[in-house]
Amino acid sequence: MKIPNYFKFTIIFVFILLIIYSFSSSSIADELPLRQRWSPSIFGKNDEVGSVNWITNKKVLESLKLVKKGKVATLGKVYQSDAPVFAQRNWKLIIPGLPTYKFPGENDIIVNDEYVMAELGQVGTQFDGLGHIGVNTSQGNYFYNGNFLEDFGTSYGLNKLGVEKIGELGYVTRGVLLDIAGYRGVERLPVPQGKSKNDPGIITINDIKGAIKKQKIARIKQGDVVIFYTGHGKYWGKDWDSLSPEQKAKNRQIFNSGRPGPGITSCRYLSSLKIAMVGSDTWGTEAAPGEDPNRPADCHIEWIVKQGITIFENLDVSQLIEDKVYEFMFVFAPLKMKGATGSPGNPIAIY
Repeated sequence: MKIPNYFKFTIIFVFILLIIYSFSSSSIADELPLRQRWSPSIFGKNDEVGSVNWITNKKVLESLKLVKKGKVATLGKVYQSDAPVFAQRNWKLIIPGLPTYKFPGENDIIVNDEYVMAELGQVGTQFDGLGHIGVNTSQGNYFYNGNFLEDFGTSYGLNKLGVEKIGELGYVTRGVLLDIAGYRGVERLPVPQGKSKNDPGIITINDIKGAIKKQKIARIKQGDVVIFYTGHGKYWGKDWDSLSPEQKAKNRQIFNSGRPGPGITSCRYLSSLKIAMVGSDTWGTEAAPGEDPNRPADCHIEWIVKQGITIFENLDVSQLIEDKVYEFMFVFAPLKMKGATGSPGNPIAIY
């Protein structure tokens, strides 16, 4: 039977449309977080804590060997209302009453209590848990290990992936500080401009390997916590309270305008090393804008959603930089806030 010409043309036209559509949507299709692509986790289909699983008893004992002088550096910044925050987040602390109340009794005890209003786990020095970042898909809002927000999220907390689960375990492991600013020979890395994958504000795999070689430390290993120093955190440094209101406003603007950090290529490289956590002295750890300005927070998706690797932001590593300490025992446990997406914190480096 002879096929009419108009039918042939229709088939060809539809075929061409399908090809065009496949190319236009390939970037989405390649990354579409379907359960069968991104789950189950390597740690099992019921896992809710992710990469902290890489920290074994042996790993904890190995980290003890990094303590040589018994020195301690705290890595958290001060929580205060005029500090830089992302978008419309805020931090307010109020002590009502002054004193808040007085106990009855002959010894006249008085008490001050604070009332804090904040996105408690997502301002200042902040730990991003596995319930913090997800991806909107045609199937629903997808989170780590095949969980959809529609199945576990409530306005009063998450029924899965809450930060209290990791809080039960905590992190005691080898910490690795990568001084990328020092490796590059600059005071601070620039904020990326979003015009090139070779932007100097984007940390590359060669930067990571080069810093390790220059610092003369062992390679990054399974279960390590990797922290980047970019110098960008100096805009919110230890001298913050001595700055004028005008200088604080200027620093906040620069600090929040973007951030140097690893691009998605480096992020995937770190994932392949099976690290326990990644952090930096910036407000989002990864570069912003990154290698593709149209894909914001791509590393958050790679680390948290795909791999279950947690993130620490706004770390103060100035003492470690001053002491030229690049390996140390890292200690932290997020607050056990049931159903929370993240946690404030003041992690400790012991060396």
